[in-house]
Amino acid sequence: MIIIETQAVGPFFKNGFVVACPRTRDGVLIDPGDEVDGLLEFIAHEDVRILHILLTHAHVDHVTGVGAAKRALGVPVHLHRDDLFLYDRALEQAAVFGLTVDGPLPPIDAFYQTGESIPFGDFEVRPHHTPGHCPGGVCLEIARTGEPGLDLFVGDTLFAGSIGRTDLPGGDYATLIGSIRSVLFPFGDDARVYPGHGPDTTIGREKRTNPFLQNIQ
Repeated sequence: MIIIETQAVGPFFKNGFVVACPRTRDGVLIDPGDEVDGLLEFIAHEDVRILHILLTHAHVDHVTGVGAAKRALGVPVHLHRDDLFLYDRALEQAAVFGLTVDGPLPPIDAFYQTGESIPFGDFEVRPHHTPGHCPGGVCLEIARTGEPGLDLFVGDTLFAGSIGRTDLPGGDYATLIGSIRSVLFPFGDDARVYPGHGPDTTIGREKRTNPFLQNIQ
């Protein structure tokens, strides 16, 4: 069974994740934010070797811990190229909310490529572009190497009972709904969804109960 650690702290209660291979203890760190210290403690306590820092998108609550994570781990940071403008303006985003960021943020080391696979231990991450909440949003499909993925780390594209907001710079409602329908739904009803905020859910549950997703199947 894959190792998944989820942590969130105020003020945004944004989920950050450690995902690791139980055999090799190799893993990835997803969206380190204000909870980064707790995730780093988990990594050290569980003897996980992080190979990559993976960002689902670059809104400020998802990147405030990137600097600390990069200093502690020394591994490459990945982002979709279309969200670089948000990443580069993280300090300005923080100022809007009266927050401070441990900045400047480290440079992005790699941009996601269509069809790529990012390996760790017996598993791999396959990024899928899911714009709508922001231009460079991605879903990170994680699976055993060569097998279909049922664990989806979707950032703020989809939540339990809701969807990502589209009133921020670069957001677009029709694009977001299109991403959910064309990218997330094909993973099937049993696919597990790990959102950027709130509890885990499944594709099937959201198809049945999410008021934003009725009549779009």
